Amino acid sequence: MSEIKYDIIKKIGVLSKSASGWTMEINLISWNDRDAKYDIREWSPDRERRGKGVTLSTEELSALKKLLNVVEQ
Repeated sequence: MSEIKYDIIKKIGVLSKSASGWTMEINLISWNDRDAKYDIREWSPDRERRGKGVTLSTEELSALKKLLNVVEQ
């Protein structure tokens, strides 16, 4: 399997942290030298491993923001 390359363009923030030190983060990331997208996923404390995540274009992030604004808490 080929190596996956990534470059964290901008760290936006940590959504949560588990007892084991893994953090759920949202960042702007370029995967395999492609255009950067917003990325939500878990990262190990040493950044050597990462969990499954979701990547969103700017338009998708904007649509998600609008939907979250109407969610009742």
